[in-house]
Amino acid sequence: MRTDTKLALAIFLVSCSSGAILGRSETQECAFYNASWEKDGTNQSGIESCHGEKDKRRHCFSTWKNCSGAIEMVKQGCWLDDVNCYDSSECVERKENPDVFFCCCEGNMCNEKFHYSPEMIQTTSNPVPQKPDLFPTLLYSLIPVMAVAVILVISFWMYRRLKLSYPPLLVPSQHAFHIMIEDPGLTPPSPLLGQKPLQLLELKARGRFGCVWKAQLLNEHVAVKIFPVQNKQSWQNEYEMYSLSGMKHENILHFIGAEKRGNGVDIELWLITAYHEKGSLTDFLKANVVSWNELCLIAQTFVRGLAYLHEDIPNLKDGHKPAVAHRDIKSKNVLLKSDLTACIADFGLSLKFEAGKSTGDTHGQVGTRRYMAPEVLEGAISFQRDAFLRIDMYAAGLVLWELASRCTAADGPVDEFCLPFEEEAGLHLSLEDMQDVVVHKKLRPIFREHWLKHTGLAMLCETIEECWDHEAEARLSAGCVEERIISMQRNTNLIAPDDFLSVVTMVTNLDFPPKESGL
Repeated sequence: MRTDTKLALAIFLVSCSSGAILGRSETQECAFYNASWEKDGTNQSGIESCHGEKDKRRHCFSTWKNCSGAIEMVKQGCWLDDVNCYDSSECVERKENPDVFFCCCEGNMCNEKFHYSPEMIQTTSNPVPQKPDLFPTLLYSLIPVMAVAVILVISFWMYRRLKLSYPPLLVPSQHAFHIMIEDPGLTPPSPLLGQKPLQLLELKARGRFGCVWKAQLLNEHVAVKIFPVQNKQSWQNEYEMYSLSGMKHENILHFIGAEKRGNGVDIELWLITAYHEKGSLTDFLKANVVSWNELCLIAQTFVRGLAYLHEDIPNLKDGHKPAVAHRDIKSKNVLLKSDLTACIADFGLSLKFEAGKSTGDTHGQVGTRRYMAPEVLEGAISFQRDAFLRIDMYAAGLVLWELASRCTAADGPVDEFCLPFEEEAGLHLSLEDMQDVVVHKKLRPIFREHWLKHTGLAMLCETIEECWDHEAEARLSAGCVEERIISMQRNTNLIAPDDFLSVVTMVTNLDFPPKESGL
């Protein structure tokens, strides 16, 4: 009996390992085609050599459309490691009636030929095949059972590890966009993404509500913000804000679509937006200093986006745009485009204000502690539209201070990047720390002495002080701040270095736009 058991175990392990080895087909070259070759600056067709990490498998793929019975090629080429393509020597699309047909395979040039063969669910009444003679020995032997258990545990561990470090390809599907059908409270997403394959490429950031990935949507890079299902409310609120009438603006992050991915406990909620390589203003200022003109460009476009967000605009082409309070303004939520213009992102805590409608169940003490206004820290908020907009303006003053702290315009040293109140309260501050510093001591981030010797920075510092005023009613509106930045840049550029006067004289003699501007 012991000899039979050893023989059976050897046959079992050899067959498993040889099957895994023989089943793998290396892919070196794939047929290449790009329907957008002129726009992308590539060849229209040819052969593409496949390259990738040594421990990743390579495949070929094809995508096409069925236009009134005629096949219209979209793209062909090499594909990243994808379990859906393993051991498939033919390129076959098996989903029923997709908008865009997609198939992948293993083997050189295996995507030259492709076809559509939807899977059909069939029942069978065939008897279970006769078990081999050695099966009873394997069944009643403890060693194979233990071996299978170990293999399953190792396989599950490797799957979880790979899922975190390199997520699998997400193939387009009609069913991928039926978001939370079981929950009628969620709004259905944009249908745009159902026509295009989307693949995650690189994890860029993690936050309290989820993580952000750089991804590829056909030929362009996009950003994918992934929320775990327990943060459904934040995902839904952000989607609803992006979907409001009039929310398309050059200084508000461009929204592309929303999805639900996965099943059961692995459900993830996605938001897809434009991708900006320079990242957030926080990350940019950590690694770079800015000139006076760069500061003015970033500051002006940032407050222009905030002013548009705060504005109530009737009679737009797509309807009435309500006023929106962001409620989490900070440099991390300001993204920079390639030309250094800014756009505002992350609307998970935002509120819209529509005439005759309640703002709903609103908790006043939300946002990032470091950027909370005094009335938020005290819990003494008036739940009116203007009160929430003034809270945004307090935080905007702190963001403008961060910009000023990294500007090279003044004749003096430029400090290392520092978050607001980092000098006063440290990096890891509590709500009580902020209440003590901001509410009781009424402290604000300091202005360096040499900043005030530069005419433009002196004007900016005065504007910042009026943004973070302890009295909410005394704060400037975003529209007023935008006008002031335009004015101070124009006036600064008109003044030659030899004509600089004292800071007090310059600030007194210059005509700022009026303080009252809509709040």
